[in-house]
Amino acid sequence: MRILFLVALCCCSPTYAQHKNLIQYVNPIVGTHRMGHTYPGATVPFGAVQLSPDTETLPYEVNATYNKDVYKYCAGYQYSDKTIVGFSHTHFSGTGHSDLGDFLVMPTTGKLLLNPGTAANPESGYRSPFNHATEIAQPNYYSVMLDKYNIKAELTTTTRVGMHQYTFPATDSAHIILDMMHGIYNYADKNVWSFLRVENDTLVTGYRQTNGWGRTRTVYFAMAFSKPIASYGYENNSKKQVYRGFWRKFDELHNFPEIAGTLLKAYFNFSTTANEQIKIKFAISPVSTRNALLNMTIEVPHWNFEKIKQQGQEEWEKELAKTEVQGDTETMKNFYTAIYHTLINPTVYMDVNGEYKGLDQNIHTATGFTNYTTFSLWDTYRALHPLYNLLQPRRNADMVSSMLVHYDQSAHKMLPVWSNSANENWCMIGYHSVSVIADAVVKGTYYADAQKALDACIATANHKNYDGIAHYLQLGYVPEDKNRASVSKTLEYAYDDWCIAQLAQKIGRTDIYNEYTKRANNYQNVYDASTGFMRPRMSDGSFKKDFDVLNTDEAGYIEGNAWNYSLYVPHQPAAMIALMGGKKQFAAHLDSLFSMQLPDSYFANTEDISRDGIIGNYVHGNEPAHHVAYLYNYTNEPHKTQERVRMILNKMYHPTPGGLGGNDDCGQMSAWYIFSSLGFYPMAPGSDRYELGSPAIQSAKLHLENGKTLTISTKNQSKKNVYVRSVSLNGTKLNQTYITHNDLMNGGTLVFEMSAKL
Repeated sequence: MRILFLVALCCCSPTYAQHKNLIQYVNPIVGTHRMGHTYPGATVPFGAVQLSPDTETLPYEVNATYNKDVYKYCAGYQYSDKTIVGFSHTHFSGTGHSDLGDFLVMPTTGKLLLNPGTAANPESGYRSPFNHATEIAQPNYYSVMLDKYNIKAELTTTTRVGMHQYTFPATDSAHIILDMMHGIYNYADKNVWSFLRVENDTLVTGYRQTNGWGRTRTVYFAMAFSKPIASYGYENNSKKQVYRGFWRKFDELHNFPEIAGTLLKAYFNFSTTANEQIKIKFAISPVSTRNALLNMTIEVPHWNFEKIKQQGQEEWEKELAKTEVQGDTETMKNFYTAIYHTLINPTVYMDVNGEYKGLDQNIHTATGFTNYTTFSLWDTYRALHPLYNLLQPRRNADMVSSMLVHYDQSAHKMLPVWSNSANENWCMIGYHSVSVIADAVVKGTYYADAQKALDACIATANHKNYDGIAHYLQLGYVPEDKNRASVSKTLEYAYDDWCIAQLAQKIGRTDIYNEYTKRANNYQNVYDASTGFMRPRMSDGSFKKDFDVLNTDEAGYIEGNAWNYSLYVPHQPAAMIALMGGKKQFAAHLDSLFSMQLPDSYFANTEDISRDGIIGNYVHGNEPAHHVAYLYNYTNEPHKTQERVRMILNKMYHPTPGGLGGNDDCGQMSAWYIFSSLGFYPMAPGSDRYELGSPAIQSAKLHLENGKTLTISTKNQSKKNVYVRSVSLNGTKLNQTYITHNDLMNGGTLVFEMSAKL
């Protein structure tokens, strides 16, 4: 592999001059081999536009059956592929399900081809072979040679605008294709409607509505060319309609200024001289083509590609430099690539004038906050949002505000579960916006209206139509014969109840605190003392008879098995350990988790779990066990937390295309790396406590938004020296295995003394 990194940046402002050229350590192509890959294209931090190459067009279904091969294209790109289909403007980063891939642009020459063709026969369509030797991936910049056409493609972005720069050979048959049929996780009838309008010889506008993961998702666009269009046309693959009105009197497919339908492709023709560049500004909006054009006018009022690239890279440098880390080269690459991944999602979801489409499908204006979308909350509540409370507290407060307006606009009066683009897609279990909100209030990040936030959390936690909650409220657990994944849901609802209790306590609502503290004990109702595991119960109170503690496809659990999920009581670890036989027995149980072998047959039918993400029977490649290594802190053997954390860091993270042990899931996998490599982890968001582990860096400076700096330093750090002999904060030795949020936010110096021996 040959990935080129930026070596030097323009230091054009005093603030920027202080930065350390940290983007040289970022590799946007880092992802997984088999599962939902991250994408390598251009975006700015939290950008609405995420402009990236797509390398395949596999359908979601074949013969009315789910096509398993489509899973690895959740982000549109796979490093092992040999062809590029084109460059689309919206993507998810490392998710286990997908959508988006809007507005694919592909430059071509020669005979006009409007079908993408196949990877096996790229000559049959407009896709092009490419070589990683010519591929450059940097924060806010992507470039590659399209070998079929001898066209150099370059991409960069602002928050709402993607900028393309295509260097053509001399030809009278240059084309730029806009494929509005293309998408990620495509299937028949996914495109509800699309519209395109040629405003003049350099400007095109339109929109696309899809019914995928987000069933009413509409994206508007404005597309400007740096050179006048010579001619243009369309291909309309929409189903033939019985009634077409009187549009039939026109030739709509050639040089006609507007077209509408479900399955549209457009092409724009040019003549070019050798090495002539055609540039495109492509702005998107959730509201209107007028707002898309406004976004373009405000964010990119010129045609200077290098200026946009530099401005975006300065944004990245500024964000990366909030955490200045020193370590060996691989650690630096892992760390800053992880930081990069944590700043991709959630995404800005409003136009430059503050307007956005709400969950009620009406137009709203965000007043006093930036509205965000792309909340993969079953994943990101665990470490990503706690990381924002440390390093991005103002931004996280805006995300909480975004969740609360979601609640206001919801017909169900529920907080987000997994939301994107004015849609709730209900993916995964729980309602972990409750955790995000409680964590922000408890840590002092969100101040605006904590009582309203509490009311929204309570309403969500008592919505009886949602996913087993009625049974949970009645029985104290979710029964498996009434609702699948019952153990996972019971455990996660109990944790969310605890979060509500912490939020209530923070604002002085003792009545709510007492009620939800009691509910938080419901995890005990699915513990089976005869097996030592959390086990599915039936509505008559009996435990499910057939029970396999290793099977990750076992009824009662989601994306995990009984070994991993039975440890999911992050809010009451000491009580859980007592329930499971005490500290000595529990530590031996954890030892077995990490040392036993989980045969492939036990996860063969579980799409989100692969061998790459497993250590023994510990599944790091999926989130439910991310806190588990830190549970040793509650036994008499906290040194094993230090051993396990360093082992996981070394085995699950590498700065290569297949370097992650599982889906990054919108930044959660990377957030775990950041916290753990710094030496502490938020095991139970909603608490102000971080469990101490074993730092993998030499030193770090965290530049906090309150103006203070937290310096983390290590003595005798090395790959072998994984044990912590002592920890001190501002010269005072810590005699416990945790540190508090206030300790960190007050700044100062945190020192770990390391050793190869206990």
